[in-house]
Amino acid sequence: MEPRISLITLGVTDLPRAIRFYRDGLGFPTKAKDDADIAFFNTTGTKFGLYPLDKLAEDISPSTPTTRSQFSGITLSHNVRQKEEVAQVLALAESAGGRILKPAQDVFWGGHCGYFVDPDGHHWEVAWNPHFPLAADGSLIIDG
Repeated sequence: MEPRISLITLGVTDLPRAIRFYRDGLGFPTKAKDDADIAFFNTTGTKFGLYPLDKLAEDISPSTPTTRSQFSGITLSHNVRQKEEVAQVLALAESAGGRILKPAQDVFWGGHCGYFVDPDGHHWEVAWNPHFPLAADGSLIIDG
């Protein structure tokens, strides 16, 4: 198996709202309209998708629950090139309807980060990490 994550799909409770959050609020590129059945976004490296939570659960198995606790144990990360960009991205997420959980701040591992949740409760980290720079194409460079 080649080491690759090709697509991350989030199950959402209100697909049009989620599309607007990511497309209009955060500026993720997509051709998806508000009435789409599924949305795909072009992001550097990994593609990103949104699909109704009940349909995603059904696709896994008819017995998959369609509710989740407050924290699924999964975070998505958006790394930035400059420390100051962390606060800018968090402000963008908040203005688009997200909720800030942890404001931008220096952290123990030497970087700077904060967290927000999207309107469906998916947790996002926004981080500047001096140990993991970004390549020219925006992909994260992690040696090891």
